[in-house]
Amino acid sequence: MSYLLMAIAGLWMADGLALLVAPLRIVGQVRQALSTSPSLTKWSGVSLAAGLILLFQASDLIYPGLWVVTGVAMVAKGGFFLLSDDETRHAVLQWCLSREAVDYRLWGLGLCLLSVLLIHACGWL
Repeated sequence: MSYLLMAIAGLWMADGLALLVAPLRIVGQVRQALSTSPSLTKWSGVSLAAGLILLFQASDLIYPGLWVVTGVAMVAKGGFFLLSDDETRHAVLQWCLSREAVDYRLWGLGLCLLSVLLIHACGWL
């Protein structure tokens, strides 16, 4: 199971570094991908599954409260994007994709921090 947690940490680190280095370029690519393939939001099931993995493993990790909160947030986000209607989903995505570059960099920094904390919690650091 620790390999799945490391995969989650790797995804967070990759996303976080991309948002730190080139936030507007990454958001532009996400915006373009969503416009050409609106069903891309159905990949939110991955977020939901990763959140469930975090919730089930939280008690075995250091900082269990952090992983419970993060897992619940991931499940809520994934569930929202899977179950919401197209209009609501589109409005939320437009709001998320219209932020300033500094906002994306802060999210990137947060994702990198979560990644390092998860790697530490698993005992790999």
